[in-house]
Amino acid sequence: MSDNDIALKPKAKVKLKLDKPKLYKVILVNDDYTPRELVIMILKAVFHMSEETGYRVMMTAHKLGSCVVVVCVRDIAETKAKEGIDLAKGMGFPLMFTTEPEE
Repeated sequence: MSDNDIALKPKAKVKLKLDKPKLYKVILVNDDYTPRELVIMILKAVFHMSEETGYRVMMTAHKLGSCVVVVCVRDIAETKAKEGIDLAKGMGFPLMFTTEPEE
């Protein structure tokens, strides 16, 4: 081997470990003004729920004061909550969705 020769050694492969994104809950908050049928329609339109599932979620929120609608990544949770609020507001109702980190 001469002075100009370089000995090449293979590098160890590095595996990147990605953390899973933090999940957020979208919560339906009960109110005394928004009609039940409208709540179910919004759950069907925004969260793609069936009529029966939407009814159960709405009744749980009605009885307990709030109900988790879906758990997903932060961007999607905030977007869905805003869509639901905007849809209800456009019809003149104060329906509220909130988001919070899942523990």
